[in-house]
Amino acid sequence: MGYVYIFLTIIFTVYGQLVLKWRLNLKGAMPESFTAKLHYFWQILWDWWVISSFASALVASFTWIAALTKFDLSFAYPFTSLAFLLVMFLSFYLFSEPLSWQKFVGTLLIVAGTILVAKS
Repeated sequence: MGYVYIFLTIIFTVYGQLVLKWRLNLKGAMPESFTAKLHYFWQILWDWWVISSFASALVASFTWIAALTKFDLSFAYPFTSLAFLLVMFLSFYLFSEPLSWQKFVGTLLIVAGTILVAKS
């Protein structure tokens, strides 16, 4: 069950990041003036999708707590790097963000490191 908790932590974390980016893309760039920034953040704060991304971060915290009851932190934590892989590919697919060979190789190195730690 511990691996399920880690997997859920990753999924909820990735969901939160992707939804937040989606909604911020729709909202546009942050304004320069202080009062305009306050208005910008106020509108974002009450966006139901953004609220769901905050809620997913909270749920991810709970699933992470559950994971840490099953594994050592030094074993479990490297698995969270798999979120990099998911965010990289999903950002490319959903937001047309650039996917360079450097990003790809760097992310593969992170995943390889995760596999090495998991086998230790």
